[in-house]
Amino acid sequence: MSHLMNTYNRLPVAFTHGKGAWLYGDDGKEYLDALAGIAVNGLGHGHPRFVRALAEQAGRLIHTSNIYRVREQEQLAERLCALTGMNEVFFGNSGAEANEAALKLVRLYGHQRGQPEAQTIVMERAWHGRTLATLAATGSEKARKGFDPLPSGFIRVPYNDLAAVERAAAADGRVLAVWLEVLQGEGGIRLADRDYVRALRRLCDERGWLLMIDEVQSGIGRTGKWFGFQWADIRPDVVTIAKGLGSGVPIGAIVASGPAAGVFGPGSHGTTFGGGPLACRAGLETLAIIEEENLLANAAAQGERIRAGLARALADVPGVVEIRGQGLMIGIEMDRPCGELVKMALEARLLINVTQETVIRLLPPLVIDAQEADEIVARLAPCVARFAAAARRAA
Repeated sequence: MSHLMNTYNRLPVAFTHGKGAWLYGDDGKEYLDALAGIAVNGLGHGHPRFVRALAEQAGRLIHTSNIYRVREQEQLAERLCALTGMNEVFFGNSGAEANEAALKLVRLYGHQRGQPEAQTIVMERAWHGRTLATLAATGSEKARKGFDPLPSGFIRVPYNDLAAVERAAAADGRVLAVWLEVLQGEGGIRLADRDYVRALRRLCDERGWLLMIDEVQSGIGRTGKWFGFQWADIRPDVVTIAKGLGSGVPIGAIVASGPAAGVFGPGSHGTTFGGGPLACRAGLETLAIIEEENLLANAAAQGERIRAGLARALADVPGVVEIRGQGLMIGIEMDRPCGELVKMALEARLLINVTQETVIRLLPPLVIDAQEADEIVARLAPCVARFAAAARRAA
């Protein structure tokens, strides 16, 4: 790896192939994937129908250009609007691009309303990406460090705190949008209260603001519904999507409705690769397979099974603060930094990661079955117990 930029602390394993929820390393070992490429591989690995669809599309057409119509793009946009109840879609290549587009939309929305200094209220612990603008909106000081000066236009408030949003609005009349994840991923698997999300919808309606929901990690069935915001029975003005939409093929999308629809016009935004035939075919097949295999219900059921199993297995383990999440987006908070658990789990042939230094994050494929859910618990719980015991001895 001597010619790769040193931007990742990589684990000492590479994978040669996968099947379902399992990956096979070049070390000859089989690993249970409880991370799914960080919420990307919702269909697991090597799904036969998905593989056939990609091969067929690659043999037919991979890329043309957005200066022409792309039928697969039109079909996927129609499908996403049907699932969200929204009106129009722009396709990019990643979550960061989708979120960058959302920020550009707010700025243009402000200019069109005669407010060229639009401010967006964002949340502590939020994660929106690593471009300069999305980094400015992200709530991680560690991620932002060293990249100043970052773009302005953001007011950061505590998560799940409606009064803080109202105070921020009272202090600055330039606010035109509120942006949040209804289930923070990098922020530690923290779930927004449904009443809070509904209250934000009402507040945005009253003030003429845009309500923007980042579903890059929580969308495409991961919580047990197509999108996390649907648990609160509201419709945002802007939703950003990526990760699970292409099941491993890079694709991102911004979906708009209400006052956010029609803000972009020809020339106001664009992309070379976004919305190409191959990526959009991947999105169409992903959505069809999730629906036909009833994977929303499976995500809800297996997620509950994992959380309940962990609650039983870790009930007497000191240092476990909380087990939380929704669907197959699960966090186990420890009372101290626990990054070493990633390597411990790897030795147990289980793939996990740790976020916010103290939260074990599980994002298994939506296709896992009950036996695999139980196996995640069986492999992870002893690692957590050994970690906690070692921490007590060192104290």
